[in-house]
Amino acid sequence: RDLKLTSRFLQPAHNVYNVDFTRFKIRDLETNTVLFEIAKPPNCGKEQEDEDDEGGEGDSSSGRFVRYQFTPAFLRLRTVGATVEFTVGDRPVSSFRMIERHYFRDQLLKSFDFDFSFCIPNSRNTCEHIYEFPQLPEDMIRLMVAHPYETRSDSFYFVDNKLIMHNKADYAYNGGQ
Repeated sequence: RDLKLTSRFLQPAHNVYNVDFTRFKIRDLETNTVLFEIAKPPNCGKEQEDEDDEGGEGDSSSGRFVRYQFTPAFLRLRTVGATVEFTVGDRPVSSFRMIERHYFRDQLLKSFDFDFSFCIPNSRNTCEHIYEFPQLPEDMIRLMVAHPYETRSDSFYFVDNKLIMHNKADYAYNGGQ
């Protein structure tokens, strides 16, 4: 697949399976330290989406962009676990897959490909993906720390090889300085 860093989002209407990410946690696997955790409030979600749809003025990128701030030590980690919790709508979701690409400026750092497999309709699902980080040269680490939010990622979600959702993030590694 030719998936590149993008400036726009896929329209929410493509998410016909109503996949909704409700919780996300990143932890260092070597120390079991939680590095980041976020969850949607329990009553957030469908009610808000309905209000946005009715008004016609909802932001189509709302909730699909995350900004992270980590310390420089994050760039030296070897393995992290990313736990996601998500719900699916009324339709079965088969061959659910995420391809995620991480870039510094326009240089691809690493591409990840994770298979969520099958999800039954109206279910809440949790899984942890293991990220093996590339070992970056010290000069690259210094540049990434010196230029916050120039490290970015695009996450593409597929069901039966059809793109249904797209999320973006950017990263700063100058926290604690």
